[in-house]
Formats: sequence, C-alpha cells, structure tokens
Amino acid sequence: MIDIEEYIEGFNALLNKPDEAPWELTQRMNDIILERISLLNNDFVVNNHIAIHRTAVIETNVTLKPPVIIGENCFIGANSYLRNGVLLMDNVRIGTGCEIKTSIICPDSAIAHFNFIGDSIIGRRVNFEAGSITANHYNEREDKTITVVHHAERICTHVTKFGSLVGDDSRIGANAVLSPGTLLPSKSIVRRLESVEQYIPSLNA
Repeated sequence: MIDIEEYIEGFNALLNKPDEAPWELTQRMNDIILERISLLNNDFVVNNHIAIHRTAVIETNVTLKPPVIIGENCFIGANSYLRNGVLLMDNVRIGTGCEIKTSIICPDSAIAHFNFIGDSIIGRRVNFEAGSITANHYNEREDKTITVVHHAERICTHVTKFGSLVGDDSRIGANAVLSPGTLLPSKSIVRRLESVEQYIPSLNA
C-alpha cells in the first residue's frame, strides 16, 4: 500500500479519510466531494453541487462542472475549466486557461496557466509552470492499465485513468510532462520540457 502521507504531510487529516491508494481516491472523487459539500458551513456558497468559498476569486468565462469545491482564498483565472470532481483546498491559484479534472490540489499550490491536471493528487506548496501537465491515460499502448513504481516496486493500479501523486514543495517546469502513474517525492524538481517516465530496467526488461 502506498502511504500518501509519505508524499503529502498531514494528507489524511486534510481529507479526513482513512488510508487509500491515490488512484482509489481519484476513482471516488465525485462521492468524496459530495460528502464534503454536505459538511460545509456558511462560509461557502453552494449551488448545484458546486461550493465556492466567499473569499475565492473567479475570473470571467470559468466553467465549473459539478461536483467542485473551491476553498478559502483560492483564485481561478479566466477561461479555466474544472470538471468531474475537483477539490481545491485553501490558497490554491489556478491560472488562465487551465483544465483540472478529477483531482485534489492541496493548500498553497499554484498551477500557472495553460496546464492540464487530470486524475491527480497535488501536494502543498507545489508549483506547475506554464504548459506543464499530468498525463492520465496511455493513448499509445494496447494495454492501457497504469502501473506505478514505489520504492523500486512496480504496482498495478488496475485502472486506465490515473495521473500523478506530486509531493509537497515540488517544482514542475514549463511544458514538462508527468507520464501516467508518476509518483514524485516531496521537493522534487522537474526541469522545463522534461518528460518523466518512471522506468526501472529490472522491472521493464
């Protein structure tokens, strides 16, 4: 079992959920968010399974498809698109023209602009520069089942849609690509234009 707390400090307390694999959480995002919405206080405006904190700033032409929670002091830039179960915790910044799908973004993280974050869990104080993405599906493979590598062990997720688990304080450079099933420890640095493939020769021979 992958302990998300190894990547994101205090994650279980943030989500108030027992330990689950990251891809199990993303598979259940709709239910998780709907349950969380039912417990929110009057600091949130709730309409049609979309909950927005009264301090959040949302610019023009933003599309929100329920269920969505936008936390305290969040900012969402113009022409962004949030869909299929999105939880933005406090002080998250989403820049212009981003798409966020079925993901959790923890406090104080920033997604610059023109990014795609799909089926992913993003830690605290993470920064994605412009154009960097979390790929969530193996379009090029016949067998599209996603595996992850954790402590030099290959683990089959048994799902075909999972993006990344990105640890606290990581930095993802402009136009970088995190391949499906990427697990990044805290304080990881991905260079601009880099493509991350978690490949271990002994596991891929």
